[in-house]
Amino acid sequence: MKIGILKESHKGERRVALSPLITQKLVDKGFEIFVEEGAGENSMYKDSDYVNAGASTATREKIFENAQVLVKINPFDENDLSLVQKRHILMSQLYHKSSPDLIKAISEKGATAFSMDAMPRISRAQDMDVLSSQNNLSGYKAVILGAYEMTKIFPLMMTAAGTITPSRVLIFGVGVAGLQAIATAKRLGAVVEATDIRTETKEQAESLGAKFISVDNEGEESEGGYAKEASEDYKKRQKEAVEESLFKADLVITTANVPGRKAPLLITEEQVKQMKNGAVIVDLAAAQGGNCEVSKLNETVVVNGVKVIGTKISPESVSTNASELYAKNMYNFITHLTEDLNFKWDLEEEITDETLIVQDGVQRKN
Repeated sequence: MKIGILKESHKGERRVALSPLITQKLVDKGFEIFVEEGAGENSMYKDSDYVNAGASTATREKIFENAQVLVKINPFDENDLSLVQKRHILMSQLYHKSSPDLIKAISEKGATAFSMDAMPRISRAQDMDVLSSQNNLSGYKAVILGAYEMTKIFPLMMTAAGTITPSRVLIFGVGVAGLQAIATAKRLGAVVEATDIRTETKEQAESLGAKFISVDNEGEESEGGYAKEASEDYKKRQKEAVEESLFKADLVITTANVPGRKAPLLITEEQVKQMKNGAVIVDLAAAQGGNCEVSKLNETVVVNGVKVIGTKISPESVSTNASELYAKNMYNFITHLTEDLNFKWDLEEEITDETLIVQDGVQRKN
């Protein structure tokens, strides 16, 4: 089986889908690997690293000509689709629920496509879950970004000139990104509070040293391991419960996303105006519309002295580590789907069934 590693073309993207180490492991299993020239350069991987791992480098056009399986991180774009053929099997994050035009275009090509972001939240799939591996890094980077933008330090510090009180950090959403944000902020010495619609996250947040702000959420269960869209009644009660902490916070990090839908609004413009002068909000959901009403993607907005940073942040900003983790997810996924270098096409198996979005031009998932 021939696998092609494509260079990411998405603006600002620095990651690559397979690292030289994982390339070597696939080559050792008998896979033939082709790497687009320069694909790993922004993750500090040279073309020679891939060649030494047993791969061949080639132009983008040659990759499409030679490879059966094409792997990326971001969705395939128009330039990619112009080269896609019926025999190709595409693997990337497709975001199929919110990208119907892309799925239709792949179907019209007669190709097959797996979506890495559709991985089911089950124990057997944990080592293939790219959302978890990448969001973990996002939570870490959100705290580092917030610390850089703040005019205060995180820890308690006692000096001859007086005592500096620790900063207060509030985190909305205790998923993978939120948990890593809690852990990072605590390590830096902040007082951390957190809230989430899912009551099962309370113990996890508290185990990392955060105070959990509880909101009665009767009827607000999670779906498949993800938070679901909250009711208007819950949103009202959550707003009331967290306002005291919000208005005291020096740094607020919002991480709440609902797959395939606009991000829930958690912080209104009115609330932003009542926050402390100099406070910072890092909105990780800005690409999906934002958890903060005034957020703008890839922009910093200042409202009444509060700095609001809208970002989808940035596993790509730590591209070496992010690529390593994504590559391990991809390796586990490829080896799960194949046997003796051929796809098993076991559609009764949950991981295959959930991630196979298009098969031979036929759309399987909406």
